[in-house]
Amino acid sequence: MSKITRRAALKVSAATFAAPFVWRLHAHAAPSETVLHASFGAGGMAGADIGSLSNSKNLKLIAVAEVDSNTGNLAALKKKWPDLRVYTDYRQLLDKEKDLNSVNVSTPDHMHAPIGMRALNRGLNVYGQKPLTQTIHEARLLTEVAAEKKVVTQMGIQIHSARKHKLVVKLIQEGIIGKVKEVHSWSGKSWGDTAPKPDKTDKPPANLDWDLWLGVASDRPFIGGGYYHPGNWRKRLDFGTGTFGDMGCHILDPVFNAIGVGNPSSIRSELPGPNAYNWSLDVQVKYVFPGSKFTTDPVSLTWYNGKARPPKEVVELIGKLPLDGQGSILIGTEGVMYSQYDSGGQPILIGDKFKDFKMPDVKSDDHYLQYVEAVRGNGKTSAPFSYSGPLTEMVLLGCLATRFPKTDLKWDTKALTFSNNEKANAFVKKAYRKGHEVEGL
Repeated sequence: MSKITRRAALKVSAATFAAPFVWRLHAHAAPSETVLHASFGAGGMAGADIGSLSNSKNLKLIAVAEVDSNTGNLAALKKKWPDLRVYTDYRQLLDKEKDLNSVNVSTPDHMHAPIGMRALNRGLNVYGQKPLTQTIHEARLLTEVAAEKKVVTQMGIQIHSARKHKLVVKLIQEGIIGKVKEVHSWSGKSWGDTAPKPDKTDKPPANLDWDLWLGVASDRPFIGGGYYHPGNWRKRLDFGTGTFGDMGCHILDPVFNAIGVGNPSSIRSELPGPNAYNWSLDVQVKYVFPGSKFTTDPVSLTWYNGKARPPKEVVELIGKLPLDGQGSILIGTEGVMYSQYDSGGQPILIGDKFKDFKMPDVKSDDHYLQYVEAVRGNGKTSAPFSYSGPLTEMVLLGCLATRFPKTDLKWDTKALTFSNNEKANAFVKKAYRKGHEVEGL
């Protein structure tokens, strides 16, 4: 539970003597209570998150912060919750909504940490979309503060709770393919851009608060035609994390969870990196980790996206099976596992030795309802920031490595620095725009 401040204790004491009503000492709702919830973002992924969280009869949406008043989901939200309060500035929502228990942060990547940290500083429970943050430094700090505040957290990697991903973890940790030697994971998505930034300035539409959309990012002119808003921000260095940050948190989650590794000792990117403004279309990054009890020592993980794919000798390990649009091949000392992300209901064990193998009884969980119930005091989340923060750090290290192609980067996770490349250290954290600073970041 959240810590009780002296001010909160005094307020509670005064209220106790004033009237015989039930009061809260912390942001957790008791099992019999309704979770009073706010969303940062109303459309896109935020709309999906609201819909899934509100499948619980025990959650009530009382406020949203949205910088685009034309977001189509707003009207539907107001119809479902007539008393819903809508803000443009997320800071005002956090200042004014005193009864909140919980929030979801479902904005463009660059605002995940600023909003998430302000919510944590208030002692609120947080459902944060992936990647948890845009920089490694932010991920470390959110993880630490969430632990300090003892709040309920969950990152939006929904498939983490799905049967097929849980099976990957169970099979690897039971040693079904022996100790993992190497992993190859990929996504066919290409959230990047090779073109330079358009040399033009457009007037922001009246429905969009461009200054608040920029948030902590440096000031710049608006460019229309969807260059930034509503979706192409993922491609831009200052706002998104490319395909790697977007899909790596999903596809590498069961791998990271299964093999039990921490941060890598080294990372190397092989393909051309981003230009001055945009993430690259095609990525190939190799991590080397110290071994764990589920792996050889060392163990390697190579990520590919865009047109990049694992080499022929790795693809041949799965025989005539088609290579899924997204997935992983895990190579062990005693066998091979093929985990399809887009297709298939469970991982595939390759080889005649597994033809009579019976998959263990593993069931899916509802990732969202798991969070709501944990806030209410029932059970725990499976992807709290204590887990998803380090996962995000690993993924973002790969994103950062793409800026330094053909370079072996040596990582010191305790110091949050590269021991052999000062230029790379400049991208571990970032400065926030004046007037948008956040305590703790």
